[in-house]
Parts: sequence; structure tokens; C-alpha cells
Amino acid sequence: MQAYVIRRILLLIPTFIILTMLVFLSVRLIPGDVVDATMAQLEFDMQDIDREKVERMLGLDKPIYVQYLNWVGGIVLEGTLGDSFMGSFKVEERIAGRFRVTLELGLISIIIALIIAIPVGIYSAVRQDTAGDYAGRSLAVLGLATPNFWLATIVLIYPAIWWAWAPPTDLVYFLDNPLKNIWLYTIPGLILGTAMSAGTMRMTRTMMLEVLRQDYIRTAWSKGLRERMIILRHVIRNALIPVVTLIGMQIPIIIGGSVIIENLFALPGLGRLAVNALIDRDYPVVSGVNLIFATLVMALNLAVDILYAFLDPRVQHGQ
Repeated sequence: MQAYVIRRILLLIPTFIILTMLVFLSVRLIPGDVVDATMAQLEFDMQDIDREKVERMLGLDKPIYVQYLNWVGGIVLEGTLGDSFMGSFKVEERIAGRFRVTLELGLISIIIALIIAIPVGIYSAVRQDTAGDYAGRSLAVLGLATPNFWLATIVLIYPAIWWAWAPPTDLVYFLDNPLKNIWLYTIPGLILGTAMSAGTMRMTRTMMLEVLRQDYIRTAWSKGLRERMIILRHVIRNALIPVVTLIGMQIPIIIGGSVIIENLFALPGLGRLAVNALIDRDYPVVSGVNLIFATLVMALNLAVDILYAFLDPRVQHGQ
């Protein structure tokens, strides 16, 4: 197990290097020029405008590879993501202030998705081809086919028109008021968790059916064991091994969806910060947020791989 974990961690090093290159270069391919935006702001403020001076001020007068090395060097040697182009603040400080919002939204979304998906998937498999099974499968297809942004828009618009009600948008931290905090994230979490629960439910049902057809399960039935004991002790653990991998693959969906949901529900998280930075062409902030998102996905995938190896010992031995 230890050797497997070490191998997986070492594989993250070249992945992280390639990741930094992609993050750094992709933001500079965005249409528009931060220098023009800065010059327009300076012109609005009635200050002298000099394009070369603005480029030197932003550090954009250097070759692209020098800018990249300076950025990576700041991350590795100084632990900083740089300074924002649009304000006198460190990028990591702004990200740290927004991270807890995105993290809580993501955790609540995953918890809601699993609470819905796992029981429904198990029930649909155990009661195959019943009315409950058809209802669960239909809901899964509906969840997969419904875009998060469309569902969020419906939730925001129609209750406001019909009942003059809107979801809460005032940020309340958990330690200040736990109930209001959970209520604040419940509706966005339900919307984000819908697509994830649909895919996870279908995978849970499929794997449960596959395990239920195994010979050792038939043997358990022939011994007269109770259904509850067979399902809980023999079926679920083996059936959920591939589901764990699917959950890890769907984490980027939660992270990507948070960008839209945070803006629609006015949640001051990393997704909203990234959108505002894109509008301002604030390269360091966009690069920093993307790097944090990508690193988070890598770390969660590593955790999923380790959990998978724990559930299935064959992985540790390369079988």
C-alpha cells in the first residue's frame, strides 16, 4: 500500500509541471488585452498614458518564458501566486478569503448527491423492473439531461414571480449561525448535486446488478441468509468500488458548476472571483484560481485512488 501511494504521489510532479504551463498560457489566449484595459482605466482617471510604461508596470514587457519562470518561481520559492493587476493585493490572500465558500458549496453538493444516489441506486437494483426502479431510472435520466444553469435560473426566476420569494444571498458563516449557513448552501447544493447524483445512481444500480449475479451471492441466497445481510455485508462493498472512481471523475463537474452557481446565487467564492477576473483580464488572479481548482482536482483524485486501493487490494499489487 505504501509503495502504491508513493508511486501515485511521484506521478503528480510531472503532471503539476505541465499543469502550470497550461494554466499560465491558456489565460493569455483569452481575447482582449489587459494593457488596453489598464490604459482605458488610466485614461478615465485622467492620468498620463504610456503603453510601454503600463507593460513594465504589469511585468508584461518580458518574454513569455521569463514571465512563466517568474510566476512558477514565486510559487515554488516564495509560496505566492503574484500580485493582482487590478488592485494592490496578493492573489493568494484573495483566494484564501473565497476558498471556504467554494469548499463548503462543493462538500454540500457531494453529500446531497450521495444521499440521493446511493440509496436510490441500491433500491433500483434490488427491486429491478419494479415501479420504484423505473421511477429512479427516469429521475436519473432527467437529472443528466437538465443543465445546472437552466435549473438554477428557473429556481431564481419563477418563485420570485409567483410568490415574491428568492433564495438567501447574504453570506453567513457556519460558526456564526449554522442553520442559516446550511440553508444558504442547500438550494445551490441541490442544483449542483443533481447531475452528479444521476450519474452516480446509474453506476450504483449497474454495479449492484452485476454483483448480485455473481456465484458467491447465489451461494449466500442458497444458504438462507437474510436479504438485508446479503446486501449490506456482501454486495454493497464490492459494488461501490467502481462508484468511488466515478465520484472522483465527477468532482471537476462540481468545481466547474460552482463557477456558474456562485455567480447566479451571488456567493463570493472562487468561481465568482474567476469570472470577475476574466472580465478585468486580471491574469494573475485567473491563473491562480485555475491552478487552485486543478490542484484540488489532482489531490481529490489521489485520495480517490488511495481509497480505491484500500477497497480493492488487487490495485496495490497491479492486478
